[in-house]
Amino acid sequence: MMSNERWSMEGATALVTGGSKGIGRAIVEELARFGVAVHTCCRHEKELNAMLSQWKSMNLRVTGSICDVSNHDEREKLMTEVRTTFNGKLDILVNNAGITGPGWKPATQMTSEEYSSLMATNFESCFHLSKLAHPFLKASGRGSVVFISSITATGAFTEGLAVHSSTKGS
Repeated sequence: MMSNERWSMEGATALVTGGSKGIGRAIVEELARFGVAVHTCCRHEKELNAMLSQWKSMNLRVTGSICDVSNHDEREKLMTEVRTTFNGKLDILVNNAGITGPGWKPATQMTSEEYSSLMATNFESCFHLSKLAHPFLKASGRGSVVFISSITATGAFTEGLAVHSSTKGS
């Protein structure tokens, strides 16, 4: 006999980066439906506030912060907010935020600034946030880290995706 009831993760906590749209939004909403208290971040205040309002109307427990994950100081501020929000414990970190932007051009045409932005957002942020989250994940006694990748991680399907592909498959 099958049950229509969903399983529960009631009491768990999660940080989902880039949770205001796309895959990140779907992850935020699904985790919250399973009873997880979710904190997410977004670069754009208006976008974040609109989503927080929508999630509140859906009775989902979601909090949020403005954070550009490509920025070292903003990542540290984000983790301070997460520590405060979840009393020093974090069960799940989902490294979802990412950009394609300048990654859609051949490496030979990419500027140093574009390369740095792509690497800081898609690669460095995941490493740094995982490192910052480690003590909180350990304190929970059941910490999990999830990295959202891309099919482009298996190879650059066009000349213009070589650098982007490397950031998603590392």
